[in-house]
Amino acid sequence: MFEGNVTEYYTDARIKGRKEYNRLKARGLSGHLTSLDGLLKDIEIVATVDLGIQEIPLKKVVGTYFNSRRMIFSKNFMPLESVNSEFGSKWCNLCAAHVKEGIRDPIKVYEYLNYYYVMEGNKRVSVLKYFDAVKVMAQVYRLVPKYDEQDEDVKLYYSFLEFYKETGLIEVWLSKATRYFRLLKYLRAYEPGYSYYESKYSHFLHYVYEPFRRIYKQMGGDQLNVTTGDAFVLYAKLYEIPRELDEEGAEKVMPLLIRELQNYGEDEEIDIHTTSDNIEKTSFFSSLTALMHKKIRVGFVYARDVEKSGWTYSHELGRQYIEAHFNDQIETEYIDNVPEDKSAYNAISEFAKQGYDIIFTTSEIYRRATLRCALENPHIKFFNCSGNRPYVHMTNYFGRTYEPRFLTGLIAGAMTKSNIIGYTATEPNPEVISCINAFAMGVKMVNPFAKLLVVWTGEWNNPKVSTDLSEKLIERGADIVSNKNIIVPRDVTWEYGVYSMLCNIDPETKQPEKYLASPIWLWGTFYEKIIASILNGTYQKVTSQMSDEGRLVNFWWGIASGVIDIYYSKKHVPAETAKLIDLMKKMIMSDQYHPFSGPIYDQNGNLRVEENTILSPEAILEMDWYVDNVQIIL
Repeated sequence: MFEGNVTEYYTDARIKGRKEYNRLKARGLSGHLTSLDGLLKDIEIVATVDLGIQEIPLKKVVGTYFNSRRMIFSKNFMPLESVNSEFGSKWCNLCAAHVKEGIRDPIKVYEYLNYYYVMEGNKRVSVLKYFDAVKVMAQVYRLVPKYDEQDEDVKLYYSFLEFYKETGLIEVWLSKATRYFRLLKYLRAYEPGYSYYESKYSHFLHYVYEPFRRIYKQMGGDQLNVTTGDAFVLYAKLYEIPRELDEEGAEKVMPLLIRELQNYGEDEEIDIHTTSDNIEKTSFFSSLTALMHKKIRVGFVYARDVEKSGWTYSHELGRQYIEAHFNDQIETEYIDNVPEDKSAYNAISEFAKQGYDIIFTTSEIYRRATLRCALENPHIKFFNCSGNRPYVHMTNYFGRTYEPRFLTGLIAGAMTKSNIIGYTATEPNPEVISCINAFAMGVKMVNPFAKLLVVWTGEWNNPKVSTDLSEKLIERGADIVSNKNIIVPRDVTWEYGVYSMLCNIDPETKQPEKYLASPIWLWGTFYEKIIASILNGTYQKVTSQMSDEGRLVNFWWGIASGVIDIYYSKKHVPAETAKLIDLMKKMIMSDQYHPFSGPIYDQNGNLRVEENTILSPEAILEMDWYVDNVQIIL
């Protein structure tokens, strides 16, 4: 009877094997196992490392080492030989031993690019996979390929090796190298306290990662194009790494997290709204319907004091504008001086608890806290002011700041006498880099001999650091500096919320002589358009359609929308230069000219934008290179 059952097991396993084999053959693919010796024909292996005996995940065992063994198994490691064959007899005997007492002897495998290929123990793997075993003990030999900058798989694997070297974790696999660095940063700060395990990484694996993986898979995570590790990095970004996973809490948030993860891979689609046309379209009927809606409550979260921060004050002007514009249709409130750290979550969630319908968080620093609140309150519309990646539950909004920066670059290039222009910037993210490059393109258009020197403050808004670095630029010969903090009040400061400007420098005092120009924000225009679209239902239609299509929404408006503009001094900017500014502004607004029109070369002389082509919005939002007249000062 027992032997009969084993034969039935084999017959069933062979049916599964033939099914998988035929499925792959019908698609023009090989139905047999992959052999490692075939894969390595043209690969240079620089090291073979004996990792000893480890418990490895069976799902990562994907092939055999020897080409001669691959033909007797289907791709899923199920047998293809007849039950009456010698192979079939051995498989059945091994199956009987497993059913009776379990397979205990370790197999031998080669690990290559985080997958395992069996050198000894193919039938054991086949039996264990048939019974849906999760792990197997194995003697592991790691094959390390030569590093190749052009091979993304090898680059990713080397990131994994760095991660493994510090943590010893083979169970965590990520799809991007940057995510290994991010997770490693989180784990370095992780302190679980007392643990049964000697290593905090082992504690993390058993008490946090494995429970997370189980819940993630139970709720359909295996159907996504991202790894469990990718999913956990997003979870850790929002909630940090707990000593032990709150499984009940994780189960509540996981469906929403999975919805976000559907747009988290290499193929994510972001719908970049570069104009406000599609959310301003409405009808007489929808406008009448809006009048019957309840009063909308809108909350604003500010990082700094309204009276002291130009950035915060510019948003406050926007809040005041919409409160007056919509009158009794909306009710607004703000909270300022919200800490620029993880505790911002408490302030944002307080607005949510109070029943606010829309919450605007006005700093990129609040992205993480905003998304966390958005996942926990999917009925509330959350907006974060940043030029970064949006999410399903959180929309991004920002201005195409490179447009006014280009115009201020025209002024700088026309007015410099030393042909050295300084630029203080916060940190090298794509939004900041695009502004630097657009400014530099403006400089170059009117003055091909001028150079742009850039220094990093490393902080969002620190006047002292900015001043110190500006002096460093002046010492290097810069006679015009962009983003120089205003020392004395000016009318434009309180009219628009400007706190730094393009200015020329007095050669004797090394202080600003004239305040020349600055990009300005008109947040009231943005908030008016967004809230009007919510009142008339247009916003909901746009975002729901994009969500259904698996696309993320990013509002990224330019000068033509009225959200962003340029202030320049008609007293200090020469009349002919002012004419050029006004002309180029009109051309940008009417799409007759684009600041990133080719040809454009980078610092290394590489052609980045070809002649008669324009850089796409996606390329600008991901910019990580500098044009050829930019010099970064370390």
